[in-house]
Amino acid sequence: MATEKRLDRVGWYFIIPAGVLLIFFIVYPIFYSLYLSFTSTKGIVSQFVGIKNYIRMFNDPMFFLALKNTFRLLLLQVPIMLVLAISFAAILNNKNVRFRGFFRTALFLPSVTSLIAYSILFKMLFSYDGLVNNTLLKLAFIDVPLQWMSVPKLATFVLILAMIWRWTGYNMIFYLSAMQNISGDLYEAASIDGSSKVHSFFYITIPLLKPIILFTTVMSTIGTLQLFDEPMNLSQGGTTSSMIGPDNCFLTLSVYIYNICFKYTPNFGYAATVSYAILIIIALLTVIQFRVSSDKDDNLRKKLERSERKLQKGGVR
Repeated sequence: MATEKRLDRVGWYFIIPAGVLLIFFIVYPIFYSLYLSFTSTKGIVSQFVGIKNYIRMFNDPMFFLALKNTFRLLLLQVPIMLVLAISFAAILNNKNVRFRGFFRTALFLPSVTSLIAYSILFKMLFSYDGLVNNTLLKLAFIDVPLQWMSVPKLATFVLILAMIWRWTGYNMIFYLSAMQNISGDLYEAASIDGSSKVHSFFYITIPLLKPIILFTTVMSTIGTLQLFDEPMNLSQGGTTSSMIGPDNCFLTLSVYIYNICFKYTPNFGYAATVSYAILIIIALLTVIQFRVSSDKDDNLRKKLERSERKLQKGGVR
């Protein structure tokens, strides 16, 4: 018993430093930022204002513009990215595909590429005299070069394309790993029963990928709602311009928080309020996604139970 107590103390000696750092760098900032959301902080002067920041937020047109831009990116980019990730994973999971290792690496490489480097690359590609415009002119798809980074819809397209290019391969790895853990006997049995590869993909692969699909959907949703790096680096004016992208089309919630803290007259209290708005939105969307996934699983389970009862009534074992 004495030895066990001594070992327990030794264990606590290792845990306490990490616990202190966790409290100091994570727990304390969370509660302090919550307190800040009820204050008006300008410079070093802080004044408690109650819920005035939240009232201001619901009457702030810039907040709703940032919210609209963020949800536009969420609804357009995330579904396309995840569908492409699943498709590439299914193709590269096929043993008959040659150079699978090369293509897997090529698709995953953008996710580890320097953010600054790939932002500059996309700005060069879609500049007025860039490769994209020159190629479209030579193919006679356009008569005059397009102002990709000056027109809101075109700039949003470039931003979505850049995010898809960067993160599709990252999500593909999760799906590919999950597909490799699916037993080949399931596909063999389905093939014997006359099931095509497409049918097997939708009725075997996709249902078994539901936990991974849920995980990547939640993580991609969180990442998009917190989007900051790509808009700031792709923006023509960056941090020195009064607008983030043409007509503020790159203004996301995280960019707006940055502007409140460091670009406009600093107001850390109001920035904390907008931060908690993101937290609440993420929590609500995550609960909805888990709920939808749970309902689908329940419906599938009920269908299987009804089918089993029908088979038993028909005398089939």
